[in-house]
Amino acid sequence: MKDIHVLLLEPSNLENLAQTLTSLNFISNRVRDVTIIGEHKPPLRLENTSFLQEIPYTYLFYTNLEIGLNEYIHMLSGAYVLVLYDQDFINPNIQETRLHLSDNQGVMVYPYQIRDKVIQRPFFIKVSFLKQNNSFLKDQAPFKEAVLSLWLSRIQKPYILNINKSFISQFKKKMSTTMYQKIILAEKYQMNNNSYLSKPSISVLLTNFNMSKYVGVSLSSCFSQNKLPNQVLVMDDGSTDDSYKKLELWRDTLGFQLFRQENLGKAKALNNLLPYVETEFFLELDADDWLDPDAFLVIASQLQSISDDTAVLYGNLRKWKQTKHEDLMYKGIAKGRPVYTKNQLLSYLFPLGPRIYRTSSLKRNNGFPIIDFMESRMYEDVVTLTKLLEKEKLQYRDFTVYNVREHSQSITKKSRPDWSDFIKYLD
Repeated sequence: MKDIHVLLLEPSNLENLAQTLTSLNFISNRVRDVTIIGEHKPPLRLENTSFLQEIPYTYLFYTNLEIGLNEYIHMLSGAYVLVLYDQDFINPNIQETRLHLSDNQGVMVYPYQIRDKVIQRPFFIKVSFLKQNNSFLKDQAPFKEAVLSLWLSRIQKPYILNINKSFISQFKKKMSTTMYQKIILAEKYQMNNNSYLSKPSISVLLTNFNMSKYVGVSLSSCFSQNKLPNQVLVMDDGSTDDSYKKLELWRDTLGFQLFRQENLGKAKALNNLLPYVETEFFLELDADDWLDPDAFLVIASQLQSISDDTAVLYGNLRKWKQTKHEDLMYKGIAKGRPVYTKNQLLSYLFPLGPRIYRTSSLKRNNGFPIIDFMESRMYEDVVTLTKLLEKEKLQYRDFTVYNVREHSQSITKKSRPDWSDFIKYLD
C-alpha cells in the first residue's frame, strides 16, 4: 500500500542525498512519492538515482522554509508524511518499527542528539493532522533549523508518539558554533507549556516601523514561550511597507493588542502604549529582534529578588548577523555589566538590554522623555535610563534570553549616528 509521502529537507550534498534516497528502499513498498525542499536544485544526474526512477518526485524552491512547507502541504493527499532532514538516512532498524499512528495520535518523534543537546524531531506525521495543524507562516521561527521544533511545541502531548529506536542515521558533519547555538534554542521549544505568568506580571511593548521582514519572528517569539507574557502591546509607527497587514494576523491572539499612529518615533510610540500596560513590569522588544522560548520564565525568576527601588532589570545580549543568503550567523554574547552612574551608562559599549522596566517607575517618570535631539527618534533608551538613575537603580543580572539581529536595514545596530552630539546635548 503506497501511503507515505517522503519529505527531504535542506539537502546540501548530492552524494549524501543519493544515499538517503537509496535508503528509502527499506520502505519502498509504502512510498508513493518524494518531495525535496531546498534552496538550490541539485544537478540533473540526481534523476538517474535508481530509487527515483521508480517513483515520482518533486523539487520545491523556497525563500524560507515556512513558505516551502505550506506549499507542500497543499499538494498532499495520502495518509502519512515521513520527514528526513539534511544528513539523515534510514537504516535497517526501520523494518522493526511499526510505521503507523493510532486514531488519537498525530505525529511520531525521535530523539536527535548534538553534543549534549537532544531535540525531539517530527519524523512521521498524519497528513490530515498536518493540514489541521498548519501554522508555519504565522508562527515564524528565527531560523530554518527551528521551524519544526517550533511547530512541534504547539502540539498537545497526547497527539505525540515518542519512539526511542535508532532507525535514523546521520552522515558525519562538522558542527559549527552557529549551528550548535541554533540547536540550543531549538531545544528550548520542548519546554513549552503555554501557561501564563502569575507573579510578577510582565508585558511586552513592541514598536514597529517598516520591519515587515522580521516582525513576524519577533511576535512569534512572544507567543512561543513556556511561560507566556500577560500582554503583548504593539504600536505600528506609520509603516509604509506591509508590516501592518502582518501584525493584523495576530489580532485574535489572547493578550495581543495592536495600535497604529503616524510616524512619530519610538519614544512617542512607547508613550502611547504605556497607558494600556496593566502589569508590574514590561519588556521592550525591537521588531527585528526575538526572545528565547524560556525568556519570561528566566526573567520572572530574576524579578523575584530585585529591590523595590530597582526601575530596570537587564542582562546580556546574544548577537546574530543576518547574512546575504537570509541565514543567521552567531556572533557571540555581549556580556552586560553593572551601571550605577550616568557616566557608566554613557560609556556602555552596546545598548543596555534586555530592558525590563518597572511600570510604576516609568509612569512616575512621565514615560519616555521627549527631547529636541533628533525629535526623540534616537537614543530614547539612554535618555530614559539617565532620568531613572536620578532616583532609582538599574539592576544587572547574568542571564541571556534576548537575541539581537544585526542587518543592513537597522541603523542603530550598525553604528551610533551623532553619538558625540547626543552626549553634548545631555550635558
